[in-house]
Amino acid sequence: MKRIVFHLNCLERGGAERVVANLSGQFAAHGYEVYIATEWQGEDEYEIDSRIRRVHVGLDSRQERHGRVRKFLDRIVNLRRFLRSTRPDIVIAFARRANYRALTSTIGLRMPVIISVRNNPIGYYDALSDRIQIALLFRRAAGCVFQTPDQRDFFPEYVRRRSRVILNPIGDQFIGNPIPAEREKVVVHSGRLVHFKNQCMLVRAFVLVHQKHPDHILKIYGQDSHDGTRQKLEELIREQGAQAYVRLMGGSSTLERDMVNAAAAAYSSDYEGMPNVTLEAMALGLPVVATDCPPGGPRMVITPEVNGLLVPVGDERALAAAIDRLIEDREFAQRLGANAAQIGRRASSEVIFGEWQDYITEILEDR
Repeated sequence: MKRIVFHLNCLERGGAERVVANLSGQFAAHGYEVYIATEWQGEDEYEIDSRIRRVHVGLDSRQERHGRVRKFLDRIVNLRRFLRSTRPDIVIAFARRANYRALTSTIGLRMPVIISVRNNPIGYYDALSDRIQIALLFRRAAGCVFQTPDQRDFFPEYVRRRSRVILNPIGDQFIGNPIPAEREKVVVHSGRLVHFKNQCMLVRAFVLVHQKHPDHILKIYGQDSHDGTRQKLEELIREQGAQAYVRLMGGSSTLERDMVNAAAAAYSSDYEGMPNVTLEAMALGLPVVATDCPPGGPRMVITPEVNGLLVPVGDERALAAAIDRLIEDREFAQRLGANAAQIGRRASSEVIFGEWQDYITEILEDR
């Protein structure tokens, strides 16, 4: 039996966390001994398979009183101590800080580490401190998993040549649902209320849609990220007098039921890695419009006019026009939705697990 450690900050609801919860459960179900080593406990976290061992490697109460540099070293020491005692066959780190910690804490341990980039490198990996850490640490990585080719091509050749591009897994509950013949007069959006998803632009676009289609409403599902986005949305909705037709629904654990009958799904991000919520909406057979945001996630899975629509980032009029089109041309919208549902075959939990398993096996055999 192979022993795997996943390392990330926490399991609070977000894209990387959702992937780890799904992927670790697949490895556990296939007989692997799986650990998830996290830095802290989030307020609203994903549930994990009961066979997985969750381990705290963050700061204890004594270490919390240390200064910034000492805390950084404490985190490295805590993770290193856990890895030395556990001796996993491979460590898989998710997201920027976890990547750096995993590579630093395994120096001298002869323990392979796969790192994973989960967001737009521009703005996350291009500061001077990042360029230094990439130069010092990323050569140590046994491999790197990217979500898109654009992510991969940002990094040096020595990272790219040992990498794989793997989609995020879609939860089984979103795949294989009947596509409704009749749809509700609702446009849906799902995702954390956070600045880079630019839900404010979506609201402004839907105000334009409402002028042509006053019988349609917009439902925005997603928990508050506490970065001020929810407050901005509430203020914007009040300013536009849109309280009757734009609704903030909060987080939901039943999106596959909440969204399946909607007329369309709309996504307005300025940037993000591979948006899970877009994959889920497509798997449900929803007609989808999304911004063609960097580093190319929506573009990887949406072929315009075939299984969805893409619009320029930040262009609320283009987004409104695309939503209008999906509302008005129902035959076209249904065709897009039916084609979109095929993403379930390409990115099911089992398929994506197989791609990760093959990559891990290749790395371990090479070593």
